[in-house]
Amino acid sequence: MPLTLRCLLALIFSVLLTGCSSTRYYSQLLTGQWQLLHAREPVAKVVADPQRDPALREHLAKSQAARTFASEQLKLPDNQSYRLYADLQRPYVVWNVFATPEFSLDPVTYCFPVAGCVAYRGYYSQGAARGDAALKRQQGMDVFVSGVEAYSTLGWFDDPILNGMLLWGDERLATVIFHELAHQRVYVKDDTEFNESFASFVEQEGTRQWRANQGLTPSSSGAAQQRDQFIALVLDTRQRLQQLYTQPLSASQMRQRKAAQFEDMRRKYRELRDQQWAGNNRYDAWINSPINNAKLLPFGLYDQWVPAFAALFKHTGGDWEGFYAEVEQLGKLPPLQRKTALRQWAGQ
Repeated sequence: MPLTLRCLLALIFSVLLTGCSSTRYYSQLLTGQWQLLHAREPVAKVVADPQRDPALREHLAKSQAARTFASEQLKLPDNQSYRLYADLQRPYVVWNVFATPEFSLDPVTYCFPVAGCVAYRGYYSQGAARGDAALKRQQGMDVFVSGVEAYSTLGWFDDPILNGMLLWGDERLATVIFHELAHQRVYVKDDTEFNESFASFVEQEGTRQWRANQGLTPSSSGAAQQRDQFIALVLDTRQRLQQLYTQPLSASQMRQRKAAQFEDMRRKYRELRDQQWAGNNRYDAWINSPINNAKLLPFGLYDQWVPAFAALFKHTGGDWEGFYAEVEQLGKLPPLQRKTALRQWAGQ
């Protein structure tokens, strides 16, 4: 029996053991993953086919240099992941639905047999994601739907490069490969903040080393500084909201002060943009669209512990294998001890 089929059957069996009543939801997960697996083909085959789109072939050929770099230099898993390609005929592979209570930044979490508990629910159909979001809004929750260009099956399957990943350019594709392979290297069940912050650090440091390896100039310090300032602004707003939600206020008072915090964030953003960024409006679309608790969740999940992992990487002298060993030890700690250790590494 092919390995992928054995893995899929094992996954189906583990889902059935949960006794979950959400049969339709799990069914779309399994169907979507099966369709993705069925669409895969070797990158080398696409690159060698003169009948395929020349731009696609060139893009995929360049991706393989980054894929080799990931294993040889960043010490990420050396397998067939991202040496395959799949065209799903849509921009995103899944759409994630993030949700929180109206007056809380604690995410609604979902637990799965393989990945453990995560702070979002994924759908292979945008319509299905929007339907779930609508139901949650009716229940009074804050909701945010976000398209996802790639995800990791944590080594269960050989993950392919997806057509949606090719829309960002060669460097962005490399960063996504680094990020998703990092999940295969270290993954801690039931700790999304840890996993995503770790993968984000590997992505950022890996991209820096990749650019140096390719003889490219370092990424614009101005752009990186703007990104860091924007993330810091959002995280500061999260902290202020967390403090607000502990206060004994009526629902109407809480809503007013919550809205005021979002307006204050917009005001501070405009000051940064106009006074320090020379009018660069790269985050205007995000800041000017509706904002709620759920929209802030990805920032806390993907960025919160990046400084801690950066400090740990420096502590190991930039040795990737030593760094991963330290990260694995952190992952084995009980959750509260792990978070305390991360705070210490981050200097908080």
